[in-house]
Amino acid sequence: MLTHAPAQRNRQHGISLIEVLITLVILAIGLLGVAALQTNMSLAQMESYQRSQAVIAMNDMVERISADRDQAASYVTTGTVGTGDSMPSDCTTLAVGPARDLCEWSNELKGASEESLTANVGGIIGARGCIVQVQASNPAPGVCTPGIYRVSVAWQGISPTTTPARSCAAGDYGANDAYRHLVSTAVYVGTTTCL
Repeated sequence: MLTHAPAQRNRQHGISLIEVLITLVILAIGLLGVAALQTNMSLAQMESYQRSQAVIAMNDMVERISADRDQAASYVTTGTVGTGDSMPSDCTTLAVGPARDLCEWSNELKGASEESLTANVGGIIGARGCIVQVQASNPAPGVCTPGIYRVSVAWQGISPTTTPARSCAAGDYGANDAYRHLVSTAVYVGTTTCL
């Protein structure tokens, strides 16, 4: 009688372990991607916060100039206002008008609205403001051109972008001027004698 030899089973050892290791590698790469996305979102959120604070500060000065149109030319700055300037921290000693408005704007840019242990922490990173006269008003009959003033707020961004065309605070944020971020708007001061 012929007997058949028992069939040998081919057993594979370690396949489950390799599958688990591949799964762990894929999972680790996915988690690293999620961590990088979270970091980029945090940076974008900080940039957005700084931009919104700069727009608020810029609009504050626009409103101050608009409220005191007769003295608009007195708001023009020769340099920057804010971080690194010599404005006093107490503006109450200054007379109401452009000098006091510029002092209060400087303190706003420096973050004086919020303090922690005597340090200003409520501001934008390295905020500086500039006000330049683009066009002088001319109330002469037949001409009647308004005065135009540009209000700009610059700050140090976290990541580089395109270098702003405006010169406010240029070179104040290191060798790479692409870290200088800027918002700017024009204020038109009409003449009351032209009708």
